[in-house]
Amino acid sequence: MEEINVNDELAEKIKDDPFPRHLGIKTIKLSPGYAKVSLQVQDYMTNILGITHGGIVFTLADVALGIASNARGQASVAMSVTINFIKSSKPGTVLLATAEEIHCGRRTANYRIAIEDDQGKLIALAQGLVFQESK
Repeated sequence: MEEINVNDELAEKIKDDPFPRHLGIKTIKLSPGYAKVSLQVQDYMTNILGITHGGIVFTLADVALGIASNARGQASVAMSVTINFIKSSKPGTVLLATAEEIHCGRRTANYRIAIEDDQGKLIALAQGLVFQESK
């Protein structure tokens, strides 16, 4: 019986995820409990002030959380995500979201998600709690 690499299988599913694909979110790296994704901010992703809409930043954090938490091969869904917006960004900026596992229990796991711009400046900081289905 051929062993399936969970991350290869997940990478294929990520490519087919319509919403992140529509926004242009790209997966840079994934491993169990870790994910890094990127997005180039487009003009249509701004709010009335001309800065990146908070929903776009939150979505990038949520996508990173989803990838990191599912990279263990155990189906996981977000239970709670909080975000603090620290700095604004504008169209043309590349945003990078890095989700890292803080704690993994039997049924829940906690993650820290940092969103930075392409200059390394912190844009937002999020924390996520996920529920993990039993294996």
